[in-house]
Amino acid sequence: MKTEDKIRHQLATNPIIIYMKGIPTNPQCGFSAKSVGILNATNIPYAYVNVLQAPFIREKLPSISHWPTYPQLFVNGELVGGCDIIEEMSNNGSLLPLLIAAVPKKPETEKESLTPFDVEHLVQQGIPDAKIKVEGEGCDLLITVVSSQFSNLALVKKQQLVMATLKEPLASGQLHAVSVKAYTPDEWVDSQLNKDYGLLQIQY
Repeated sequence: MKTEDKIRHQLATNPIIIYMKGIPTNPQCGFSAKSVGILNATNIPYAYVNVLQAPFIREKLPSISHWPTYPQLFVNGELVGGCDIIEEMSNNGSLLPLLIAAVPKKPETEKESLTPFDVEHLVQQGIPDAKIKVEGEGCDLLITVVSSQFSNLALVKKQQLVMATLKEPLASGQLHAVSVKAYTPDEWVDSQLNKDYGLLQIQY
């Protein structure tokens, strides 16, 4: 198989793949280390290729991706970018939904959707002090979480903390469209969302 065909096969068969220097447990450059650190924090599975051990891929990939440096992150066969873009998307909250959407979903017939009670129980296990309200039906849920563990965390970090408690059902397809609103107790008291969205059942 030609190197170009091998690369295209990798892109076609791995919904999330990063071409990096080293491996996730032992990156060989600072940019690769920062990138896989961000990916690991999402708890979304991904594939990787160590270009230091694949010199032909390292040489050929830039002509396919039109991106000269490493690492390079691809989602569903499309180039997302390198370290700076990965970090920017993580900070603005756009990376996690992109990765979640790329995870293959199992047919609905294989596993029943979780009930709101099931979702609340999973979040409670991961964030014991949380006050939780789950709205919606089937796989389309809005999860509102109030916890002191969110103190001093950026919005994306709060959402990642909640999503981490739902890693298995998201990966299995029991959950698909999940929206998260996360607040510290003080943020919840100060917010007007309880009036606007009828979330009065959460009392902190």
